[in-house]
Amino acid sequence: MTASTASSMPPLSTRGRARIGVVTPFTNTNLEADLALLRPVGVSCHIARAGGYDIDAVPDSEKMRQFALAGLDTVLESLCAARPDIILYGCTSATLSMSPAYDREFCERIEAQAGVPALTAAGAIVEALDDLDIRTIGFCSPYTEELNREAAAFLGETGRQVIQSAYIGKDLGNYGQSELPPDQVLTLGKQADHPQAQAIVLSCTDMRSVEVIDDLEAATGKPVITSNQAMMYCAIKRLGLPDRVPGRLGSVGHAKAQAASAAR
Repeated sequence: MTASTASSMPPLSTRGRARIGVVTPFTNTNLEADLALLRPVGVSCHIARAGGYDIDAVPDSEKMRQFALAGLDTVLESLCAARPDIILYGCTSATLSMSPAYDREFCERIEAQAGVPALTAAGAIVEALDDLDIRTIGFCSPYTEELNREAAAFLGETGRQVIQSAYIGKDLGNYGQSELPPDQVLTLGKQADHPQAQAIVLSCTDMRSVEVIDDLEAATGKPVITSNQAMMYCAIKRLGLPDRVPGRLGSVGHAKAQAASAAR
């Protein structure tokens, strides 16, 4: 990039308004691409990749629970050097396989070390559902069937019911999750729909869900919530920015959040 090109860019086009720190599993190849799509103008995203699991093994419930704690302190130490304003924990199943109480404690642990607000992908999904007043859900993911059941139990503890759960049909490895093309993700989302479901949740930061939000909402007539969309939605709220994410969450949820903020 030449100096003249740089000087012609819009002010704060890539940085300056806020910094978002993100922890992601080291095999994840989708979250960063989604953040590029979702990032508000002037907000920069700073990524720390976390390991501690077998890249060739199927990421089942036990492996996700192990991953949640593996090397977290070291990862946060390196991420905090970028002085983020907020930290997103970008592995939905790491805490979705546990419980809402564990998820809250996990966030508190990150906040205690980082000194800034933190939220997980699982917690962001719950917050998005709260803002949309959703109680019945169609759920899908590239997870194992066991993890899908644990996700339903997690959401059940938040006062919700998973009416329909769609399984991809086989247990995918770490790279298989990100390799699902958007058309297959769209089909999976449609399979999660049910007449009694008020919204469709597509869970997993490494699944290409953001790209199908508009098409799935058009096909089902219902709000669609994805892990990465929900994390950015919550980050925007915490940072007090007027920006919006795609889908009904970006309009209905944003309006409710703004009204609640004005009432305080």
